[in-house]
Amino acid sequence: MLTSDWWRGAAIYQVYVRSFADGDGDGTGDLAGVRARLPYLAELGVDALWFNPWYPSPMADGGYDVADYRAVDPAFGTLAEAEKLISEARTLGIGTIVDIVPNHVSDQHPWFRAALAAGPGSPERELFHFRPGRGENGELPPNEWPSQFAGATWTRVEDGEWYLHLFTPEQPDLNWNHPAVRQEHEDVLRFWFERGAAGVRIDSAALLAKDPALPDFVEGRDPHPYIDRDELHGIYRSWRAVADSYGGVLIGEIWLPDTERFARYLRPDELHTAFNFAFLACPWDAPRLRAAIDGTLAAHAPVGAPATWVLANHDVTRTVTRYGRADTGFDFATKAHGIPTDLALGTRRARAAALLTLALPGSVYLYQGEELGLPEVEDIPADRLEDPMYFRSGGTDPGRDGCRVPLPWSGTAPPYGFGGADTWLPQPDGWAGLTAEAQAADQDSMLGLYRTALRVRRTEAGLGDGPLRWLDAPDGVLAFTRDGGFGCVLNTSPGPVALPQHRQILLASGPLGEGLLPQDTAVWVRLDE
Repeated sequence: MLTSDWWRGAAIYQVYVRSFADGDGDGTGDLAGVRARLPYLAELGVDALWFNPWYPSPMADGGYDVADYRAVDPAFGTLAEAEKLISEARTLGIGTIVDIVPNHVSDQHPWFRAALAAGPGSPERELFHFRPGRGENGELPPNEWPSQFAGATWTRVEDGEWYLHLFTPEQPDLNWNHPAVRQEHEDVLRFWFERGAAGVRIDSAALLAKDPALPDFVEGRDPHPYIDRDELHGIYRSWRAVADSYGGVLIGEIWLPDTERFARYLRPDELHTAFNFAFLACPWDAPRLRAAIDGTLAAHAPVGAPATWVLANHDVTRTVTRYGRADTGFDFATKAHGIPTDLALGTRRARAAALLTLALPGSVYLYQGEELGLPEVEDIPADRLEDPMYFRSGGTDPGRDGCRVPLPWSGTAPPYGFGGADTWLPQPDGWAGLTAEAQAADQDSMLGLYRTALRVRRTEAGLGDGPLRWLDAPDGVLAFTRDGGFGCVLNTSPGPVALPQHRQILLASGPLGEGLLPQDTAVWVRLDE
């Protein structure tokens, strides 16, 4: 049962529908597949499910090019099935978070198709950013804004005007200065809250507002012409009023280096929480991890908002692979080809990182497949890749398909119980030992670790939202306590370290020595008084 403040300390599972479970056998995940696996998610012990966009979409960008916000893509099911899924999950005590994409729509959205048909100067075009070009014959784009992906941010249409798209040409940006755009999105929020959604995740939440003059981008100029503009706060205050009327939660995808400006989005009348990317991007290094944790907690404290913690999502290299690389630093924008990876090392660190993350104050997000210890799939044939980041970079960026490969549920060969024999992205050989079925009976497996950790997290009163106190620790070691005598210790140093005095070991990410915590291992303990 979700309480009114469940979001402050929740464990939330991210579902990338195309790759979670296939209920109709066509090789693409769907809502029927999710409904069939709800018992698995309940046994895992999560409080809510965040669904990547399930709306009708041409899939130019993995569903983030939305053609209709009030329907479900036929490949995934129907609106009625989504309503059943929301209801069935809630019966199990699991809330549903839907993904709203407010910065842009699909070029197949009725609004954009009408704008193309209506022509220059029409009211329909005012919903977007259409402009004449520069140059003698308008042959140059209106400005030189950089893309969130590689490539251009303006596309010219047949009548000579250009339209803005910070992402792909199939994702035209909306004009948030237009009242109809604001009203439409408030209505979309109401639509999903009325169908039982517990919350809304807001994609690219800091990009909506643009400088109406559309000036050229100049590095360091303040305010930025399209990132973190002050006008956004009025938008989200209006959204908060809608959410509060339904008891719903707003979660922002916000990437900002300025912690003070980041915290503004979390004031009591704006968003409830926002994703924490500094922690996700942090290398496997105790001082840097502590700095990321301290910085996150300090940013949230002035506005009384809970922190969020995440190790992976549908946009980043999977944790096991990232932590298994010699250089564990991580650059979101430029995934690299062919970096040597020690998967045994990565798995050991990913297990330790799971205990660290689940012990921190606030809520935690778990991307599907992390509980199985899946690595990044780095050898997908080029003719099977779909991510526009790969194509728009000319292949220099391998893209995000490697973390979106369908999950292995059972069996010893592809499709590993997922559904259709030919999954939409190919699964690798060698995943037989990583299936949910293979791990379910093994308490020492990654799945067993997550199930146990999430159960302890639910039963320990000091976990979830609340205070944290650091303990003195050797170099390369993080140690802290939570209320109730709960302690967490992580060792990233080159050798074993002594465990603190304790009454009981609650859970360890790997085997322990006699009174020692080995390298790349974490432990939960009940501390001595």
